[in-house]
Amino acid sequence: MAIAEFEKTLRTPNSPFDLWLKGDDEAINKTEKEGYALFKEKGCIACHSGALVGGSTYQKMGLIKPYYTKNSDVGRSAITGKDSDKFVFKVPTLRNISLTYPYFHDGAVWSLKEAVKIMADLQTGQTLTDDEANKITAFLVSLTGEHPKVLLPQLPPSTDKTPKPIMH
Repeated sequence: MAIAEFEKTLRTPNSPFDLWLKGDDEAINKTEKEGYALFKEKGCIACHSGALVGGSTYQKMGLIKPYYTKNSDVGRSAITGKDSDKFVFKVPTLRNISLTYPYFHDGAVWSLKEAVKIMADLQTGQTLTDDEANKITAFLVSLTGEHPKVLLPQLPPSTDKTPKPIMH
């Protein structure tokens, strides 16, 4: 139950994009709207869909072109033992993605724009222009919502006068 309560604090259903979906035409700007259109047009939506904008499927990292990493992580095949699961990873949610760097399973990329360009190349075989990458990145940033405030209870001071053991 404690984990479920904690996980509720991770949801941010009040991002600018959510407000736009609910009808606030001013919640996201022209660049973010164009980025959303490109996100769909370029095929990103095939893996990053649903309320969490991803997080519900597994896909091969390097679908069109191989992904090279210094990390020895081979993905789900380490668990399943199947060669067909090599470099297959859970598709991450893109909610709050601007806050969750470094990117990819190996943490190799620190820039969201760079991650967008790499994913377009590896997963769809498309080379994005800087303008396209900037617009898609702007859209992704619009998925960042305000985190709920978590109030921790104030505990009373300890009244235990028993000496504490000294650890060496």
